[in-house]
Amino acid sequence: MTERVMIFKRFERFWHWSQAALIIVLLMSGFEIHGSYQLLGFERAVNVHTTAAWSLVTLVAFTIFWHFTTGEWRQYIPTLKKVDAMIKYYLLGIFINAPHPFRTTVLKKHNPLQRLAYLFMWMMISPLIWLTGLLYLFYDRWQDWGLDQYLILQDVAFFHVVSAFMMLLFLIVHVYLITTGATVWSHMKAMITGWDDIDPDADES
Repeated sequence: MTERVMIFKRFERFWHWSQAALIIVLLMSGFEIHGSYQLLGFERAVNVHTTAAWSLVTLVAFTIFWHFTTGEWRQYIPTLKKVDAMIKYYLLGIFINAPHPFRTTVLKKHNPLQRLAYLFMWMMISPLIWLTGLLYLFYDRWQDWGLDQYLILQDVAFFHVVSAFMMLLFLIVHVYLITTGATVWSHMKAMITGWDDIDPDADES
């Protein structure tokens, strides 16, 4: 027996989709700057990339503030509980129609693998992509800051591209996992409307 519950609040849905859109814009403009393809032209791609980057910085600042003032940051506390069950489900169970080992609740919106994935993004991908991006953006100030003695622009650019590919991989996996709900579109619908059908008796411990 399931119950229809508001899982994702309005601001939560806003920052999620805004962040996704900005990340996609950053990836597309970034790879054009890198020379992977040509669409906007180098100068326009740089302007779009820079504008999207600062927009994302602003959004992330508001999002962090929202998470800590609402207590929603607890949703991302990593746990190893049921991780093995989740791995088995994604590797095999999902293909044989096995029951999902995790049940979404108001207090637990993300399964253990999702929490670990978010931890990896915030602890590894994001710091690398933002640090290298800012160093690249303020390259003309390196000499004033004394960084030109320790850094090489080509190395900074290399690690920025590496972090971009890591973010792209995260996005691809994220999109795939969206399709692993009760139906292909159930997770997507929940993130658009905010409402989801959950088991009121699910364990929230």
